Amino acid sequence: MKRSIGVVEDDPNIRDIVKAYLDKEGYHVEALNSAERAWEFFEESPPDLWVLDIMLPGMDGYEFCKRIRQTSEVPIIIISAKDDEVDKILGLELGGDDYLTKPFSPRELVARVKRQLKRWTVMKPEEEETADMIIEAGHLSLNEAERSAYFKGEEVEVTTKEYDLLKILARKENRAYSREELLIKVWGEDYFGSDRAVDDLVKRLRKKMKELPLETVWGHGYRLRAHRDNL
Repeated sequence: MKRSIGVVEDDPNIRDIVKAYLDKEGYHVEALNSAERAWEFFEESPPDLWVLDIMLPGMDGYEFCKRIRQTSEVPIIIISAKDDEVDKILGLELGGDDYLTKPFSPRELVARVKRQLKRWTVMKPEEEETADMIIEAGHLSLNEAERSAYFKGEEVEVTTKEYDLLKILARKENRAYSREELLIKVWGEDYFGSDRAVDDLVKRLRKKMKELPLETVWGHGYRLRAHRDNL
């Protein structure tokens, strides 16, 4: 069965080039010129992966990415002329799995599409198995169906990446993860940035849940400690 890819790009030249390269690889490609049209397509026939431009007329790529992440974890590769680190981090924080700056090589995009689809294929069975699970770790509770987080019975608003990090740590309490491991698990192997992204996530989670036993393992990474008084 052909994998389907939604390409959302308002520049017709870039859109046609991306579609041609992906067609050549045997994917079924739906090329769309706006986020509004892409949302209609998503509701009718959701693709296996999105290639998403940020600077779009009407609804921009950031908003579209946020909407997708409310109901789906399908891979999203962001393409944008914005190359500032702040823009890249924002795109990834809102749910993007990869970020490619224009101008880019179509062959590189194809390689990243293949990698993200491979990663999605590996992860999807696990996600399906845990779709209705409640993951509990002390006073922390994660609802997989809703992708919502609760601490001491109160819901805590978390971003996609914050939730992913919490889930990894909560499923294996006391297990120390290196920053590199967490980068790969949360952002993927193609993440371009430094491991400070992990530190920033941890900092925000500690601020939101002040008594969460999220410990630093000096010189290594982090773990969620299963203290007796949190069990």
